Amino acid sequence: MKITLSKLSTKDLATLCQRSINTSESGNFAVISNHPLLTELQTMYSEYDEVYTKQIYSGKGVNVAEADRQRDNAFRVLKNFLNGYRKMTTVNHYQFAEDVYQIFKLYGIDMDKESYSTQTAQMKKLIEDLEKQENIQKLNALSSFSAFSEMKSKHETFEQIFAEQAHANSTLRQMKSASAIRRDLEKSLKSFLNLITAMKDIPEWKLLYADINELVKAAKNSSVKLSEKKVDSNHVD
Repeated sequence: MKITLSKLSTKDLATLCQRSINTSESGNFAVISNHPLLTELQTMYSEYDEVYTKQIYSGKGVNVAEADRQRDNAFRVLKNFLNGYRKMTTVNHYQFAEDVYQIFKLYGIDMDKESYSTQTAQMKKLIEDLEKQENIQKLNALSSFSAFSEMKSKHETFEQIFAEQAHANSTLRQMKSASAIRRDLEKSLKSFLNLITAMKDIPEWKLLYADINELVKAAKNSSVKLSEKKVDSNHVD
C-alpha cells in the first residue's frame, strides 16, 4: 500500500481520509475499533476539514462596499443641498447654509472619495460638529435635519458592518493554516496506513487491508488523472 500523500490534491487527501475513517467505522472491523491511530486520524481530519476550504477573508467586503456607497450618497445629498442653498442669497437663511457648508469644507468636501479609514475619521468629526446646538438649529431652519440624521445613520451602519468584517477576518487569520495542519494529517494518515499494511497477513486484518488499499488506489489514480489533465492543458500543438 504505497502512496505519496504530499502529491495528493487538497481535496483528494480529504477524500482519502474521510473514506478511510468511514470504512474503519463501518462496524465490520473490530480490530481497528477505538484504535489510538484511528482516533488520532479522526481528530486531525476534523481539524483539517474545518480549515482546508476556508476563505482567507470573510466575504463581507461586498456588504461593506454597499454600506459605504449608501453613506457616500447621504453625504452628497446634504452637501449638495447646502451648496445650492447658500448661493441663493435672496432666500431666508441662506447664511445658515453657508455656515454649515463651511463646516463640510473644514472636514473635507470630497471625503466620500477618500479611503474607508480616512472618511470614517473625518465624518466622525463632521457629525460631532454638526451636532452642536447652534448647528442643529441651523439645520432645522433649513429643513435639512432629516438629511443630516440620514447621513449619521448611514455612517453608523457602515461602522457596524466594517467592524463585523474586521472581526470575521481576524478570526479567520487566527485559525491554524491548512498547509500547517495538512502536514500533521499526512503524518497521522501515514501511520494509520502503515499499521494496516503491517497487519495485512493477520486474518482479522486482511479484509480491512483490502478495502483500504482500494481507497488508496483510487486516490493515486485521481492524482495521476489530475497530473495528466494539467499536462494536456499546457500542451500546445
